[in-house]
Amino acid sequence: STHEIEDLGGKVYEIREKRGRIFFEGNEELIPKINYCARTLERLMILLENRNIEGLEEIYSSIKKIDFGFIKPEQSFAVRALRIGRHGFTSLDIAREAGRAVIDSYMESKNVRLKVDLDNPDIIIRVDLIHDELFVGIDTTGDDALHKRWYRIYTHHAPLNTAIASAMIKFSGWSIEKALLDPMCGGGTIPIEAAMLARNIPPGKRREFSYFAMLGKVIPDVEERAVNIKITGIDRFKKHVDGAVENAVNAGVIDAITFTQGDATQIGETQIGDIDVDTIVTNPPYGLRIGSKKSVEELYRGFLLNVKRLLDTGSTVVVITPYKQMMRRMVNELGYEIMDELWVRYGNLDTTIFKMRI
Repeated sequence: STHEIEDLGGKVYEIREKRGRIFFEGNEELIPKINYCARTLERLMILLENRNIEGLEEIYSSIKKIDFGFIKPEQSFAVRALRIGRHGFTSLDIAREAGRAVIDSYMESKNVRLKVDLDNPDIIIRVDLIHDELFVGIDTTGDDALHKRWYRIYTHHAPLNTAIASAMIKFSGWSIEKALLDPMCGGGTIPIEAAMLARNIPPGKRREFSYFAMLGKVIPDVEERAVNIKITGIDRFKKHVDGAVENAVNAGVIDAITFTQGDATQIGETQIGDIDVDTIVTNPPYGLRIGSKKSVEELYRGFLLNVKRLLDTGSTVVVITPYKQMMRRMVNELGYEIMDELWVRYGNLDTTIFKMRI
């Protein structure tokens, strides 16, 4: 994500991994550019306040000091609050106090009472309290986070977050001249994100953003690339394969991807033909639904053994899993080299992305 921000023109000055936040500086042009083009980010906020606080009263007083002159008198606003940690109040309490502070601040400076519209506001103010740290910002993205792509008409029961999928692809170092394989592709997220990345298709196409209310409907000019790529997606279940095809058609990249049915532990030339696969990026099942870690271990082992038979020495395998110790033990037993690891908070799970070499 840091590299992506800098590639788009931002100047990163602080990274807070455990808080899930990257702080950077940039000009106004970055707001539409990042919202429209960023693949690995969730949301872009303009930071108004960041400080440690002790209670609701301090949240109110901190927000009341902010200049909300960027909101036009005729525009409506809403507060969206997030609370993580142990507190004697709820996120609804935070939203109420923050909303009151915005209204009072604006009334004092403009002598106008701002309209509140919780369903369809012109301006969204984000108020996040993470333990004792307060973040207040203008949400330039909107209620739908950036990972919500337009192409998903079929939803797998455990869909991979598209921002994480894109991060995994970039983490792998995949070159578009080489073939990419996802042998447990589910609804096709990794193959589709890889094709969109290779062809420079903006993930922000076909959607509205909150920044429109501030800057107008500014859409960056992005030149898409018509390149030939070889991507294969495989899944055990036909309904997921069919769903992945639907999603790829909707994304406009079905010509770049071959989807087929197969077992990740038994993949052979029947599934991938004569394509010389160089990189595997995949999100194996976590087994949380069936509650069997043993079956997950058998799947991982079978998959990794099969990959060693299938791919040449020096090929790259990238996997995301909540079972960090199990994966480390297994890849060492099977003779893989761990090149890098990346910690990712995925929903309520602590997961690790492993980059391995055969």
